[in-house]
Order: sequence, then structure tokens, then C-alpha cells
Amino acid sequence: MLLATTLAAQEWQELKSEHFMLYFLSDENKEFSRGVLNKAEKDYNRIASDLGYSRNSNFWTWDNRVKIFVYPDHETYLKESGQPEWSEGMANYKNKSILSYSGSSNFLVSVLPHEMTHLIFRDFIGIRRKVPLWLDEGIAQWEEEAKRQIIKKTSKACFSRGTLFSIKDLMELDIHLIDKSNKIHLRGTSLGGEGGFLIIDGKSLVDIYYIESASLVGFLIERHGTENFTEFCRQLRDGRDLEGALSAAYPAQIHNIQELEAQWIEYLKEE
Repeated sequence: MLLATTLAAQEWQELKSEHFMLYFLSDENKEFSRGVLNKAEKDYNRIASDLGYSRNSNFWTWDNRVKIFVYPDHETYLKESGQPEWSEGMANYKNKSILSYSGSSNFLVSVLPHEMTHLIFRDFIGIRRKVPLWLDEGIAQWEEEAKRQIIKKTSKACFSRGTLFSIKDLMELDIHLIDKSNKIHLRGTSLGGEGGFLIIDGKSLVDIYYIESASLVGFLIERHGTENFTEFCRQLRDGRDLEGALSAAYPAQIHNIQELEAQWIEYLKEE
């Protein structure tokens, strides 16, 4: 992937806030860039609070601020980032930078909070710490605040149709290896103890994976609170496996995957 700084360094103009340094290329992009910077700070405060990250006040300040690069148009962004045609923004986790382009409304609403959540979560957990992929992706999806009602509605609809995976199946699925262009996938499922098979296309499989992951995160936060969820993430950070982290964070409610799944199913059944 090409770095955001492949354009001549002197061309970039800079805006600064408490947690971000934003770079743009022309005065025509300045108003949009200011809007991005303001939205980034608001999203940061909300997401950091949700994850308990705000207590770590020395992160993302001064020289550790996250860099946001706003390219003048979609074409330039694609050329410099090396991303596919559909991309509207991305994060570089190693360099702690976020890239997009001027005028991307979806970037402000969706991509910015999503990628920021990945960065915050990885700072909290540790870049090398292995955690369930569904949790990493589910948190990022849930923190796209505008999507939450859609996540709830869609996950309930998928449950009613019998197209959700069990948590065990979810954990065994590496979504990064799924080719969306593949027409057919055969997946076993046993959600709620009822065995069966799903014959599903690649795109639908990926969509369900993200919806289900976000629904699980939403359930943990809404039903058991932010503090317990933060403790759950902290236990994973400190090296516990999933069930060990669940039992430590939710000692009176959830001790294993089976209990997590059973309570989540009841959450999905609610009107």
C-alpha cells in the first residue's frame, strides 16, 4: 500500500486538534477538512468512553496524535491509497493514520468512526494481542452510531429466518478469506441447538457475519453495561481466552459461550 505522504510534503496544509493532526491539499478542501476534524474529536470522545479508553489520557496526544489525510477527490485517494474502487476511506494501523477524500459523506458517518474504533481498540488491547475477529469487527460496526437501529432490526430478521451462525461457527470463520464473488457457500449452523445448513452467497455471508458480530457487541453493552464490557476487553488484553474473560467480567451472568449465546438469543427475541 502506498503511504499518504507520497505526494510532495510541502503541498499538505495542516489542522490540529487535541487528538488529531489533519492534512489537506488545497483551500477548496479546508471547510470539509474542518468538519472532519470536529467530527473526529466527537467520535473519539464517544468511542473512548464506550471502551473505557478515556482513562488512558496520555494516548493520542501531542506527537502521538492520529493523522488524517484528506485527498482532494476520490480518484486521487484511490491512487495514493491503493484501495479498491468502492473504498471511501481506510486506516493504516501501524502508522496510526486514516485516509479519505473531500466530499465523502459516508466517510463522516460510517468510515471515520469505524476505522477510529479499530485504532482505539487495538491501542487498548495491544496490536499483537489475538482476540476474536468477530469482537474486533463487531465493536467497529457498533460504533458506527447511525447503524445501530439497522443492526438490531436486521439481526432480528436474520434470526427469524434462521440465517444466523452459532457463536462457535462465527469464531471459526475468517471473514478475510471469504471471496464475495463466490456464488455459493455451504455453512453448518446450530444456533439455539438446532442443527442445519445454510446455502449462501459470499456477499450475504459477509453481511451476516458483520451484522451478527455487531449484534453480539450491542447485546453485551446494552444488557450488561459499558463498565462490564470494558472489563471484558481488559481481561482479553491481559491474556485470558474468551470464556475466561466472559466469566471474569460477567461473574453472575455469563460463564461460557453457551450462556452468552442463550442470552443473546433471548435478546434477539425481544420486540
